[in-house]
Amino acid sequence: MNIIALICARSGSKGIPDKNIKLLDGKPLITRSINQAKELKEINRIIVSTDSKEIANIAIDAGAEVPFMRPIELAQDNVPEWLVWRHALECIKREGNDFPDILIVIPVTAPLRTVDDLKNCLKEYQKGDADIIITVTESNRNPYFNMVKINEEGVVSLVIPPEKKITRRQEAPNIYDMTTVAYVAAPKFILEKENIFSGKVRHVQIPIERSLDIDTPYDLKIAELLLNKK
Repeated sequence: MNIIALICARSGSKGIPDKNIKLLDGKPLITRSINQAKELKEINRIIVSTDSKEIANIAIDAGAEVPFMRPIELAQDNVPEWLVWRHALECIKREGNDFPDILIVIPVTAPLRTVDDLKNCLKEYQKGDADIIITVTESNRNPYFNMVKINEEGVVSLVIPPEKKITRRQEAPNIYDMTTVAYVAAPKFILEKENIFSGKVRHVQIPIERSLDIDTPYDLKIAELLLNKK
């Protein structure tokens, strides 16, 4: 079974400049992801997709491969990550002899996950009957109970009106937030379909304390505090 880990790290970031190489506990964020991938004995290759020579050099020093550079048009704020995954697979396919059976995407922005979280995602995919595995965490807000929308007249209502009266959050349907801890997918699914929900999606639930997605300087400070607490 050929399993390739893909780590995507573009140079531009509005929330935190050079976010993917910001230091956390003394290591660049991308290095933390590479180190976790290296602990998975199931993985045959660790490939980084980037448009930055600086990031590429850091990735290579950490033990990953950068066999291609990401084109600038796929390194913009508005480009779906799905297209970046597809580009990486197309580049690997052109190499000719090492196309993966499984692709695990390990985002740089979830540094609090554990190696066991990644292993659990691989195990869930290998059970079969799924095109892709995503990670989720229990949501603090619920559209059936305490999430609202406001119409043009300023009138407030629930995002999803429940079919029966709900007086406590515990009575509402369970709702989850998607996290960026990991994705495991069939390469063929990524190449042929348009997005995550174009096929059968299964999940691995991650505790909230390991699901932080770093997008702002505030998130980075929280990550530092949680790591120091550990």
